[in-house]
Amino acid sequence: MTDENEPPPESKLTRSKERWAREGKFLTGKTSRPEDQRLPPGQHLTRDWPTLDLGLTPNISRERWRLDVYGAVEKPIFWDFAQFTAQPQSKFVSDIHCVTTWSRYDNQWEGLATRDLLDTCRPREEARFVVLHSHDGYTTNLALEDFAAEDALLAHSWSGAPLEQEHGGPVRLVVPHLYFWKSAKWLQSIEFLAEDSPGYWEVRGYHNRGDPWAEQRYSGD
Repeated sequence: MTDENEPPPESKLTRSKERWAREGKFLTGKTSRPEDQRLPPGQHLTRDWPTLDLGLTPNISRERWRLDVYGAVEKPIFWDFAQFTAQPQSKFVSDIHCVTTWSRYDNQWEGLATRDLLDTCRPREEARFVVLHSHDGYTTNLALEDFAAEDALLAHSWSGAPLEQEHGGPVRLVVPHLYFWKSAKWLQSIEFLAEDSPGYWEVRGYHNRGDPWAEQRYSGD
């Protein structure tokens, strides 16, 4: 396991994606709206679920998994998997849009809705952002309103089965309205902050928010 304060080592994928950001690869210059067009600009459909990571695939069993929620909250949380699944559970169907241009429709998720998590931890008034910390050292940042989207959840199951390790199991974030790098795999902790703190890809040339319909792939888009 990598310490959560230590970023993952550089990999071939990291170097490639940093080059894509410098070159503006895949950009079409188009903008669309999800209510008018289901497939964002520059995306193509796939029936598979491609696996992308930073070269590390943490092997965290459900028995060993823990979730820490801390920072600008009234009630910090320290759950094991049994405590996590004892919370209200939700099922959502949503699409995946990866910044590497593939999209996959109608994914069936089960887990804890982020809005239910927020009801439990009660962010303080100054909380405006969250940072997701993963077991491979990966981080990504979201505005609190994006994290609290009505179909966002901490997913432990996909298509009626436990979320596979390669796709971020035991638990990953799913925020369907943003590019999928924002939906951190192998979730370890959630930090609430008053000030923004860009994550792994955001400091390597990728957009701070990542709206697929506005084609916010890279910094400055």
